[in-house]
Amino acid sequence: MKAISTAFAIAILALIVLTSGLNMAHARDLGPDEIIRLHDAKTIQPLEKLNAAALAKHPGATISETDLEEEYGRYLYQIELRDAKGVQWELEFDATSGELLRNHQDN
Repeated sequence: MKAISTAFAIAILALIVLTSGLNMAHARDLGPDEIIRLHDAKTIQPLEKLNAAALAKHPGATISETDLEEEYGRYLYQIELRDAKGVQWELEFDATSGELLRNHQDN
């Protein structure tokens, strides 16, 4: 009986460990066709508008990379900038509302 309860406990623990990893990475990069569809449906802000908002936070910076993801049903637009001093910044916007969610120096 004790061997069965120990085996059951191990099985439950293994199930918890395996399923906990499923919730860790739930972001999905969006392709160009899907971005156009979301923009045309006015589901997301124009990416040019979000780029301009990012550059306004860091005058003189240049955009080095952008990425639009869907994470848990929310569209997130990530922008990497390099400012005039060579410092790299990472900004994240809610692509639906245009709200700035994160603006931090990238190490």
